[in-house]
Amino acid sequence: MTDYPEVFVLRHGQTEWNLAGRHQGRMNSDLTDLGREQARRQGEILQAVVKGRDDLVAMSSPQGRAFDTAALALAPVGLTPIVDDRLCEISFGEWEGLTFDDIATKWPERTMNADKDVFSWHFQAPGGENFDAVRARANAVLESLTRPAIIVTHGITSRVLRGVWLGGDWDEMAALPGGQGCVYHLINGQHHRLD
Repeated sequence: MTDYPEVFVLRHGQTEWNLAGRHQGRMNSDLTDLGREQARRQGEILQAVVKGRDDLVAMSSPQGRAFDTAALALAPVGLTPIVDDRLCEISFGEWEGLTFDDIATKWPERTMNADKDVFSWHFQAPGGENFDAVRARANAVLESLTRPAIIVTHGITSRVLRGVWLGGDWDEMAALPGGQGCVYHLINGQHHRLD
């Protein structure tokens, strides 16, 4: 168990590239209508669980899809996020903007077992960010917290951040659920999905 403050972690809503199966990484695409609805739903969830609290700070990745999600999700609780570059998504290097099929065509050896170990596959992109770098960013964010926080980020960054908060190892991080439109609540050493 860690000594980090309570956190609520949100992944951005569905984007045009999520829908098309493109790896975004440090690139960006706009939220879809469903993505905006997911962000509004996250706001409803937050309003139900943090209404009346004045001890929370909100933070967001600077990337458009996360920041736009934060604006929609945080409006019901009256918070404006602090932008923190450490919350950006993993860099997928040469894979950014590509579909899985594109990657399989150019790097077949890197996609052979991707379906068996999806988590580690994300750290194999040529010129991309490695696990230690993402974990260091997540740890730095958590170490900087002095009070409970709502954090809006991305799929892989969220999983690593939650894993660090839980004190988990690689396998435990890999087993954490993903998903858009939900809120993960981490408190008292426990991880809860709110939706």
